[in-house]
Amino acid sequence: MIARRYLGLSVVVIFLCAGAPVNAVEPIADTVYLQEIGTKISSDTPIVSVAAAKGAAYAASASAVYTIGDDKLVPAMAPQGSIKRLEAVNDSIFAISDTGLYRLDNASWKQLAPGHFVDLCVHLDKVHAATADEVFSIEGDVLNPIPNSKSRRPIIAIASYSGSLYALHAGQIAILNPDSGGYEREDDIYDWGGPLAQNTRDMIALGSRLVVATDRGLAQLRGMALTAIRGVDGLPYEDTLCLREGFGGDLWIGTSRGAIRNTGKAYHYFNADRWLPNEKVNDIAVENNTAYIATDGGIGIIRYEPYTLAKKAAYYERWLDEWGMKRLGFTHKLEWNGDSKEWVREVSDNDVGWSTHYLTAMCFKYAVTKEPQARAEAVDFLKSVLWSEEISGIPGFPARSVWAVGERGHQAQHGSGGLPAEWHRTPDDKFEWKGDTSSDETDAHYYAVPIFIETVANEKEKARSIEHLRRIAAHIVDNGWTLRDVDGKPTRWARWDPEYLHTKQGFYAQGLNGLEILTYMRTTQALTGDAKFEDAYNELKKLGYHTKVIRTKLTFPPGFVFHSDDRLAFYTYFSLLKYEKDPAMRSIYLRSLERSWEIERIEHIPWFNFIYGALTGNDCEAGDAVAHLREWPLDMVDYSSRNAHRTDLQTPAGYVAYSGGTRAISPRERGPMRWSDSTVQVDGGSGGMAVVDPAGWLDAYWMGRYYGFILAPDAKDKDLISVPKRNERHGALPYDGPARPPLKDDF
Repeated sequence: MIARRYLGLSVVVIFLCAGAPVNAVEPIADTVYLQEIGTKISSDTPIVSVAAAKGAAYAASASAVYTIGDDKLVPAMAPQGSIKRLEAVNDSIFAISDTGLYRLDNASWKQLAPGHFVDLCVHLDKVHAATADEVFSIEGDVLNPIPNSKSRRPIIAIASYSGSLYALHAGQIAILNPDSGGYEREDDIYDWGGPLAQNTRDMIALGSRLVVATDRGLAQLRGMALTAIRGVDGLPYEDTLCLREGFGGDLWIGTSRGAIRNTGKAYHYFNADRWLPNEKVNDIAVENNTAYIATDGGIGIIRYEPYTLAKKAAYYERWLDEWGMKRLGFTHKLEWNGDSKEWVREVSDNDVGWSTHYLTAMCFKYAVTKEPQARAEAVDFLKSVLWSEEISGIPGFPARSVWAVGERGHQAQHGSGGLPAEWHRTPDDKFEWKGDTSSDETDAHYYAVPIFIETVANEKEKARSIEHLRRIAAHIVDNGWTLRDVDGKPTRWARWDPEYLHTKQGFYAQGLNGLEILTYMRTTQALTGDAKFEDAYNELKKLGYHTKVIRTKLTFPPGFVFHSDDRLAFYTYFSLLKYEKDPAMRSIYLRSLERSWEIERIEHIPWFNFIYGALTGNDCEAGDAVAHLREWPLDMVDYSSRNAHRTDLQTPAGYVAYSGGTRAISPRERGPMRWSDSTVQVDGGSGGMAVVDPAGWLDAYWMGRYYGFILAPDAKDKDLISVPKRNERHGALPYDGPARPPLKDDF
């Protein structure tokens, strides 16, 4: 068993199941990994080829050659004719045009031979070049024809594999054997598998295998076995066009709809718009942990830098500051303002709820590191959560969001159920607060405030935080299991009353809403000791609320499958199972959690995984959760993502897609997300018109550290565990409105 941290204490194993022993979870080391960093260079004309050698990279359109420097295309000298291909061979740069074969010598192109060449490779330590008809060895500036290498079928590509020179034809591989009269028949090349698809495009030798790109996936020759690699084998897209060796023995694959990196058994998919300026890949070059990908719209550059999760956390914290995503103790998504041509903060429908992820991230971070800045951030954001209730003027009624009158930004104009937004002006005319508050907000309060109490709060902060939850719970009880807005009526979604739960809309919410209201009463009773909330809890039990919570997660009908509700459920599981002590009630809630987790785990979302593991001690698939954290892109811009066309969308063994879809799409392939989003959704994004805040990632990471699912990094080099402070400004302009007023009972 391993040590576990729970409620700030180190214990050997978690005992949350009323005395039953819980399995320990193997922690995941925060080892150094390679993080992708993407850059795009747009071009008005297609980039047909790229090559890199000796630290220099080159790109070519049909009529021009460029050097790639400072993420720009810099015009350079070009060989004569229409350029077909650039190639780096033995640290020399070659060019193939419609007028012949050229080599770059001292910044000028030297023609080695006229003709229509198609490919080059190194074979037996010599550079070889092929036309469609014949193969040559290059010695100095001289091309020597290989005996018996004239081909009756057009040559597409050549490669040296296991001491033999292979030629690729349409639908066929041949071995050149100069001593036996030419090309061996295909029957002598493989004993098992085959045949090749007719549309063959490229070929590469990579260690123990020879790989061919076709329009029906890849063909792979190992020894004398020719097998296919297709979507069912994990290949994301089958219309493959070009192949290049990467670093560390990996294989890069260009397709008509994106680029693919194969690292052994894993395939990483890179598509427009995040990684590439256009999805049609014409060529790839790789050098020094950098891939240059030529497309019809320019070049995508993917650099790989060593990172740890600790460094990534520091990077995201810096991103929040540099991009102006925090103001007034809230975090915000950014949106593009087309009129003013700038990024502005979205003051949304649920700012308080979204901001609790950053609040709890800082709580967990402080508990792990004891950094004063983490505590200061947690206190600051906690005060804004408390302020959201004070600003409404209605005891126990928290606002959804707060807007400073006259500030720059996008103020939410929509409300619940398609109704207009309800913004109310404060008496001093400095702020507006958003009403019609939903259960989303109260769930967030009951998730975050207890975490603050347990990990950060001093006695005064603890008392004020408990009073905050008491006021909310009292409002709900005193108003007939509802939140009542300024008009005295229940809000659209904050209803837990029996009348609502027996309507058509409310009937489907019985599981989730029952879980929520039971959480509020049990948590408040545990923290206050007030019999009022024990009585309220017992009243809910008499009404049978607890009998509905097992099927909290809806999987049918399809129109009611709503991933955002999963986040709300796990908010409430987290507090309810910490404070419920009765074994009979715990058994119900654990059954509900186990059912919801079984549905949720296919998504590999770390926040859900770690909550499940912290509450049960069971295997929470921490390895998949850590992989998810590593695969987030550093760039938080919400580009469009397209994955529906992929051929690898099969449900993995051991999982069932209970709520639709087939499998999780990696954050690398879909972009950053909030935990209300679904990873089984294949397409999405805003087309680059929004910037997502990384608060959810930080919440999951520091939760994982707090509960011991993720270990502290082993790396000692500060460049691997932190990022430097910078005086940079991106995104939205700094907030310049009125300050948050002091709390009535401030601390």
